[in-house]
Amino acid sequence: MNNDRLHLPLGMHSYTLHLSGFGESWGFDSEHAFEKVRDIFWLIDRAVEWGLDGLHVTNVDLEPMTPENLAKIKAEAKAKNVYLELNASFNAPCDPRVNATVEGALRTAEAIGADLVKFSLDIERPRPLYGTCMHPKVMVQLADRYEKFRAAIPLMEQLGMTMSIENHCDTYADEVVWLVKALDHPSIGACIDTINPLCVLEGVESAVEKMIPYANCCHLCDNALRIDHNGTHSIGVPVGTGDIDCAHIVQQFRERSPRMKRITLENECEVGTMSIEEAREKEIEACIGTIKYLRDVVGLGVRGR
Repeated sequence: MNNDRLHLPLGMHSYTLHLSGFGESWGFDSEHAFEKVRDIFWLIDRAVEWGLDGLHVTNVDLEPMTPENLAKIKAEAKAKNVYLELNASFNAPCDPRVNATVEGALRTAEAIGADLVKFSLDIERPRPLYGTCMHPKVMVQLADRYEKFRAAIPLMEQLGMTMSIENHCDTYADEVVWLVKALDHPSIGACIDTINPLCVLEGVESAVEKMIPYANCCHLCDNALRIDHNGTHSIGVPVGTGDIDCAHIVQQFRERSPRMKRITLENECEVGTMSIEEAREKEIEACIGTIKYLRDVVGLGVRGR
């Protein structure tokens, strides 16, 4: 295996530090619960300090989204040699700040110097969830997304951009693969999130196996499964400490996914009853621990080698 495939660049999803206001406020119906106590320039500096090669960001991180601020972000990332990717949604269920049209997301990505835009599909699934893969009500929505992506292909090509479609918390691997195959473009691939299969009652290994041939983006995330009197819970933990074999998945990317150029870590962190200040510190510590594991044990990352 050549060195380029061994030491794939390592980035971080800004949502990893969402308690500090990055990424999006996930899981809330109306109010954006977490105050933004730091900005993207702080995050770019931390990327350099922690040995990250890049950042996967959202519109929330780019506020205010003025041409002047976007240009400043682009210049800062370029000066610090930190690549950027953009995360966008069609109709996020809890934080509309991350929503964008396909064309709008591509334009924003260009403005900050990003070369990849990852899209969540935001599919509304019928209940009960089990057995609804390729359900007619889902396929109608996927057809709508297909038309929107297809219409944006000329702009994507003009800008030299790459697009990636994620198995977000509302889609099966087969549905993402169907959409990527229907679009049939070398610059449009699948984004594998290693935890999201659980959200649609799908096996992680099965989802990864199906999506690897089409993958050009990855959100590497780990959870610990706990069973108690309230049921079965998937609890966010630093990568390498939970029940997902992330090291094995990375090796699969190295061997079987030539379109995968980078790996993006995404931590979830259990808050419990601690104060928001304590939780933010725990979140940062978990992030640093994950980076150390992925660099020292799994062998990801280019910066500083």
